[in-house]
Amino acid sequence: MSLQCGIIGLPNVGKSTIFNALTASGVPAENYPFCTIDPNVGRVAIPDDRPGEIAALLKPQSVIPASVEFLDIAGLVRGASRGEGLGNKFLAHIREVSAIIHVVRCYEDENVTHVEGSIDPVRDVELVETELLLRDVETVGKRIAKVEKAAKSGDRTARSELDFLNEILPELNSGVMAVKLKPDEAHRETLKSLFLLTSKPVLYVANVGEDEITSTHRGEASRRLFEYAAREGNTAVRLCGQLEMEIAAMDPEDRQLFLDEYNLPEPGLNKLIHRAGELLELETFFTVNDKEAHAWTYRKGTTAPEAAGSIHTDFQRGFIKADVYSFEDLMEYKSEQALREAGRIRQEGKDYIVQDGDVILFRFNV
Repeated sequence: MSLQCGIIGLPNVGKSTIFNALTASGVPAENYPFCTIDPNVGRVAIPDDRPGEIAALLKPQSVIPASVEFLDIAGLVRGASRGEGLGNKFLAHIREVSAIIHVVRCYEDENVTHVEGSIDPVRDVELVETELLLRDVETVGKRIAKVEKAAKSGDRTARSELDFLNEILPELNSGVMAVKLKPDEAHRETLKSLFLLTSKPVLYVANVGEDEITSTHRGEASRRLFEYAAREGNTAVRLCGQLEMEIAAMDPEDRQLFLDEYNLPEPGLNKLIHRAGELLELETFFTVNDKEAHAWTYRKGTTAPEAAGSIHTDFQRGFIKADVYSFEDLMEYKSEQALREAGRIRQEGKDYIVQDGDVILFRFNV
């Protein structure tokens, strides 16, 4: 499973419009269901001033920002878990991602049809999540059928797994999302191995109209979505997909003028991208040489050799040590020479847990 965010929701809620804005890729965004069939994939730069600030001091030839990957997954419909609306294919795409961006329509527009006939964000969210739960129930049921025979033969491991599966199946059937299940240590890997659709962290995106996004007050529909997210222990952001697509197509100078005119502090997509990184538990380290200042994402808790492997597998295989200093120290001392003289560059070994903002030189031998 890759570190990707899958953009999901009902048809015609603005998923592809938001994906277009994120990636400026111009994928279709038409007013009919299933415009997106195969998932479009895009890597999106994470808004972060630090690579540029590093480059301003150390003078590499170029700057490469960190990025996060998004999949635009076609709209789910009622009955998707039974294969309706190409549901099997779409649900399989959701299984492959690590986090979910759930776009929910919170604007009225008589020119854009709604598959359920009206604007009701909570109903729409529950419809989609019910389809995910139904598929998870099916997944657990299949696993139960698979391990029952081994359990009956006296296999203790299979017996323990079967007991656990029979324990969680009623919970899923009653509407409990897999992310809320609390397995004991012995069964955490079992739960993880099921790749349940509702085990993924979720961010709700309230796609609102232009009139609402320029106001500090939420409309009725987006307010209800935010309240629902809070009850479920999730978070939500509010943006206007159509407006964000227009902003993304502008050059930087016009973009700032546009944001000022609409009284927007920054593009709403910036907040979405940062929240997506938080869902994936991503942090950033940096490498610098004469050619480039490069920002790299890694999952929180990653060791130095694992981080090296995100650059090249040879770096991880032949890892010896890492020279490390912090972005904050570089901003204070202004150069690597000054950092070295102040003793602020340290050597770390294979057990070192990389920290957000680390600037690292990996030393390896292959």
